[in-house]
Amino acid sequence: MAASHPNGGSRHPIEAANLKRQGVKAGVPDLFLPYASGKYHGLYIEMKSTDKNARLSKEQKEWRDGLIENGYKFHCCKGFEAAKEAIIDYLERGE
Repeated sequence: MAASHPNGGSRHPIEAANLKRQGVKAGVPDLFLPYASGKYHGLYIEMKSTDKNARLSKEQKEWRDGLIENGYKFHCCKGFEAAKEAIIDYLERGE
């Protein structure tokens, strides 16, 4: 089962400050599937809106690059259907 955490979404400044004190890190992907498949240790997914202007932040790119370097699969998915396809491809083919 994929795990999610409080790193995603926009926050009120007070809530963002509280989360930062609790150890929430900027840029951490929204979903993690802790299941090895193919050559990968697990799958990370960053969810974005289907808006054509939705992009990874600098921090998200840094996390992406580090995860890939350490043997994890990373997908940036625009919407549920893209995430569903990424998960199915990962589980069935390790892609």
